[in-house]
Amino acid sequence: MVLYPNRNVDTGNIKHYREFFTSGRVRRIYLDELGETASLPIGIATAKLVIAADDMAIVQARELIDRTKSEINSPLKQQQLLQFIETILAYKFPAMSREEMFGLSELKQTRFYQEAFQEGIEQGELKGKLKAVPGMLAAGLTVEQVAKALDLSVQEVRQVVQSQP
Repeated sequence: MVLYPNRNVDTGNIKHYREFFTSGRVRRIYLDELGETASLPIGIATAKLVIAADDMAIVQARELIDRTKSEINSPLKQQQLLQFIETILAYKFPAMSREEMFGLSELKQTRFYQEAFQEGIEQGELKGKLKAVPGMLAAGLTVEQVAKALDLSVQEVRQVVQSQP
């Protein structure tokens, strides 16, 4: 299947794939011709979020999240569909803040959010450790002692020392 937002995007050039199209193994689908989102199966309705007008996309995403919770019984399938919704929103609104995007609390359960959250924690911890290096060295500890105390490599401690004016 090849998804197009509308027929205008389809160039019709299938010269290298003609066999697939004529055999029926590949089919073109135009998202704008599929009908109302509420009447479509949830997976197709979610794909249609790609072409939603910006001012309607968040509203539709919230509706899709509600539908996902009520229509999908498998937690794994719910998770996958929520991640699909999240991915579409991330590409559709690249400048949207994390708070705006994840104001949709269900998206906080997605792997993307959990990984980003964990990464933020780890970066914050590392930043805190690196800030402590100059003070510990000034207190008379050796580079090796600082590295051991902060669970850093000797190289990381030396990089902090070298980067100071």
